[in-house]
Amino acid sequence: MMLVVVMVSCSTTRRLSIEDPLYTGVKRVRIEAMEREKLPTSVKDAVKEAVNVTPNNSLISPTIRHPFPIGLWVYNNWNNPPSGIKHWLYEKLVEEPVLLSDVRPELRVKMIDEILENNGYFSADVNYELIRGKNPKKVRIAYDVNTGPIYRIDSIELLPDTTHLYHIIDSVAKKSSLLTRGMRYCTDSLSELRIEIANQVRNRGYYFFRPEYIEYLADSTISQRNIALRMAVANDAPTDAFKRYVTGDIMVYVHRNEGGGIPDTIETSRGRIIQMTPSRLRNQLIPECVAFREGKVFSVRDMNRTQTYLSRLGIFKDISIDVVPDTIKDNRLNVVISCTQDAPLELSMEVNATSKSNSYLGPGLAVGVTNKNLFGGGEQLNVSLTGSYEWQTGRNRNSLFNSYEFGIKTSLSFPRLLAPRFIPRRRRVLNWTRLSLDAEILNRPHYFKMAQFNAAMTYDWQATRYASNSLTIGKITYTKLLNTTVEFDSIMSENLAVAQSFQNQFVPQIAYSYTYDRRLNKNNSINWQFTVQEAGNICWALWELAGGDGEKRMFNTPFSQFIKGYTQLVYNHRLVGEHWLVSRLATGVAHAYGNSTQVPYSEQFYVGGANSVRAFTVRSIGPGSYRVPNATANDYFDQTGTFKFEMNMEYRFPIYGMFKGAMFVDAGNVWLLKGDSQRPGGTLRSSSFFRDLALGTGVGLRLDIGMLVVRGDLGIGIHAPYDTGKSGYYNMTSFKDSLAFHLAIGYPF
Repeated sequence: MMLVVVMVSCSTTRRLSIEDPLYTGVKRVRIEAMEREKLPTSVKDAVKEAVNVTPNNSLISPTIRHPFPIGLWVYNNWNNPPSGIKHWLYEKLVEEPVLLSDVRPELRVKMIDEILENNGYFSADVNYELIRGKNPKKVRIAYDVNTGPIYRIDSIELLPDTTHLYHIIDSVAKKSSLLTRGMRYCTDSLSELRIEIANQVRNRGYYFFRPEYIEYLADSTISQRNIALRMAVANDAPTDAFKRYVTGDIMVYVHRNEGGGIPDTIETSRGRIIQMTPSRLRNQLIPECVAFREGKVFSVRDMNRTQTYLSRLGIFKDISIDVVPDTIKDNRLNVVISCTQDAPLELSMEVNATSKSNSYLGPGLAVGVTNKNLFGGGEQLNVSLTGSYEWQTGRNRNSLFNSYEFGIKTSLSFPRLLAPRFIPRRRRVLNWTRLSLDAEILNRPHYFKMAQFNAAMTYDWQATRYASNSLTIGKITYTKLLNTTVEFDSIMSENLAVAQSFQNQFVPQIAYSYTYDRRLNKNNSINWQFTVQEAGNICWALWELAGGDGEKRMFNTPFSQFIKGYTQLVYNHRLVGEHWLVSRLATGVAHAYGNSTQVPYSEQFYVGGANSVRAFTVRSIGPGSYRVPNATANDYFDQTGTFKFEMNMEYRFPIYGMFKGAMFVDAGNVWLLKGDSQRPGGTLRSSSFFRDLALGTGVGLRLDIGMLVVRGDLGIGIHAPYDTGKSGYYNMTSFKDSLAFHLAIGYPF
């Protein structure tokens, strides 16, 4: 406290002058458009961005500042020692003041004038005012902008249709929405049109054409508030830009990862391949990735596709494509592709530590080996061993030997669909066929030891630019309880529905997932996921055809029969700058029938935790208004359901550098579709649906370093769906008991 008092008493302007005062931010930006004319949001944002100079000790944004300008205090009140710890401390704390001369408001006014002129406001009036307070060495700036009338494009004159190139340019311009009569004059739109034109003509043989070779001549004197626009070709454009090329010789060089080797030449329909041997590549692998063809009109699109096709194999560490004019035929472009293979084997190791709400903590380890080119066609074989160990801490520990699990996971992935051709797919992205085989042992010493085996075959493909698909045509899971404890048996005997979900069983499944991920514009994006899976129906049909009756079995073990669906919609909206409002709506339903009375425990839904309703821990609420008596340690068996509904809304904002902040509101719960007398209040009912929704809010801090996000969220409970002994909607027993902290990796949604 004494240090704070001393620092507050220090001046932050002692070394500054009145002629060049300290800049403390923007007082206002007043923008006025003409009557009945609405200023576009993009123009308004550009004007505000031009004056958005960050002052000292800014907090969340340049307009909000914290009251502790430590760097300025050090700058104005400390002398810079030449060396020693005082010099080190000075260098760490000092902050150069942002002065009026650094902001240069007269330059900001010129920038605004230019922004408005580029957007069709040629008669704008822009000025600024310096506002001083009690301290004459501090100043804020107020900007006043009067846009004047809008100038619109009245007439458009394109290039004369005398050559093939001009015909393409005119055709692109006529079809584009970036240039239409009556639109507001905007240089950004005209620049985008130039890029669009250049991309089109470069895909039709004019490889050396560039956007800057298109010019616009604008005349605002012919008609009041109107622009007459003429398109022209730059006089200094080189002759090569007007020449149409075809693809010449195609050469592909494939180098070994270790270097060296003996060259082996292969003549293919897609060019000559010179491969350094020994090398493990199928002969047709490279030709399948080359989009060029000799004699075909040269296209930049073919260059991009070839780069993409080769990169997606995942077996090259370096790929380059060079275009060289033919020295004999001047209308041909020769293509030289160079690829260097990556190391075929990759070793990965992941170490983690877990701390759970039930007082269990412990380390985990995963070691994996991947062969990225098993059969010479980019096939990936991955084998990984996983293991974790947990022990119970605190007063509840009663066993020296605690929980553990270990397993082996294997997968073989082919970078293509081993499937019928009628499945639509995009060649621009990688389509996969995946075979997997897993085995796992799970030991809970106070309850049970369980073994689980999984085998699956899955197709992953992208049919459109925004839509991806995943089809598991066959997955079978076998779960077996190896042994159980008396305590676990007593829990199961009290709740038959939970016991049936733990029984030994086969789960033969077919599943399909659809994902639509699209950025609508620079301020909005949407992600929709939908998954549906069924289990046991094919086996049930085969059993019926065979004339079987009674409980249907597979290898003398009952198989599960159910259907399950889940969907999630996430909408991202940019408020301003890097301030985002992210919303999620998720729901799921599962129903057992036929050969099963209950959905397997592993396929049921739950809520709570770091990626759900963050004011509550995992499996601590639901189903419905049910609550385990006395909050025993065994309650997590009961906290699942067959219907789920969840809503989340999160405001994300920057704080400083890599640190981001968040404020959120979460609501959700799970219910039972079938009544259970052992879990009263757990059945889904419309009359109590909204009352059964758990509600919480909270704040979060995130460290975002690009590839990794470390997140800490503090949830605050507002409403618990069960009876807490308190009346009213806010029924938390105390503020302290309503808090839940979650540390996680990645954003919650």
